[in-house]
Amino acid sequence: MKIINEFIQKESASGILLIFATILALVLSNTFMSSLYESFLHIPVEIRIGSLHLDKSLYHWVNDGLMAIFFLLIGLEVKREILEGHLSSLSQIALPGIAAVGGMVVPAAIYLIFNQDNPIAVNGWAIPTATDIAFALGILSLLGKRVPVSLKIFLMALAIIDDLGAIVIIAIFYTTDLSTLSITVAFISLAVLIVLNMFSVTKKAAYFIVGTILWVSVLKSGVHATLAGVALAFTIPLNAKDENKQPISPLKEIEHNLHFWVAFFILPLFAFVNAGVNITEISLNQMSGSVPLGIMLGLFIGKQIGVFGFSWIAIKLKLAKLPESSNWMQLYGVSVLTGIGFTMSLFIASLAFDDASLFQYTDKLAILVGSFLSGIVGYLVLKTGKNT
Repeated sequence: MKIINEFIQKESASGILLIFATILALVLSNTFMSSLYESFLHIPVEIRIGSLHLDKSLYHWVNDGLMAIFFLLIGLEVKREILEGHLSSLSQIALPGIAAVGGMVVPAAIYLIFNQDNPIAVNGWAIPTATDIAFALGILSLLGKRVPVSLKIFLMALAIIDDLGAIVIIAIFYTTDLSTLSITVAFISLAVLIVLNMFSVTKKAAYFIVGTILWVSVLKSGVHATLAGVALAFTIPLNAKDENKQPISPLKEIEHNLHFWVAFFILPLFAFVNAGVNITEISLNQMSGSVPLGIMLGLFIGKQIGVFGFSWIAIKLKLAKLPESSNWMQLYGVSVLTGIGFTMSLFIASLAFDDASLFQYTDKLAILVGSFLSGIVGYLVLKTGKNT
């Protein structure tokens, strides 16, 4: 319980910081400082080691580099939860697992209904399938004891499964033309990491050195570089022994050390460089287009229907149980909160549409609007819902 409370507290604080970063980005991009904001995003950052040359803008370094560390943390959390946490048994995974499937299928279907005839827009089908755990838990924290711990655990487990689904989606659907040489180096690096795990190597530096090689090779391969973080996470031992035969957990140590940097630096910086949308240049007519409508309705309507609907079916069929000390209204309120896509939705949007201005930034604004509506309505439902 202590680990869960610590996790929730950190993610809640991160959610508040994300809000400030988003507001700051919107203010800068809609005032006389917009040119300064754009210049900041396109600051060139170059790394050259012999023939290895990485030359990207600050925007791409954040999305391809720092977000790999975010995905490393997600991978560590998923592995720990599967091996010994709230995803370690069928009874524990049943409700959040079924709910997560509904929360991905229904929003994607709603988006495709609006965009099935547009071959470019259809690439964004996965945008409204995401849930931002930092924002969602941040709102739950504002409600205090009105929301039982069981529902917080349900939301956390659902978001983790949701993130795992996003990882699979990125790997399968958002991979470009592959470089044979880079893929070969990536597989060799992954094999070395697996061998380190098999021989119970506990030196974290060894994993990070090989993991860096893995990240560079994946970055150059055509597969999105953030997946290197997940692959690295799955090879880090959960339980091991040091040179004195004392039990240690490299995975938990790394997870604990990364939480602060991800929650208070990486995610706010990601929000800052991705949420800057010039609202003054976007009309209501543009926001009624198929892409923004598909995203907004997918997040705000699709998420709550998918999560609550699939949960209701699972509970009625006795495949799962209603979270302890909670009622249907509270479960519905949490289902609405899952429509806060934000971080992962913005990230998937950057993959789906290579040109950020392809839809005049209406896709980003739609993510913000859908997430905002989900947060407000979810909060109000949970605030008025009474404990059973």
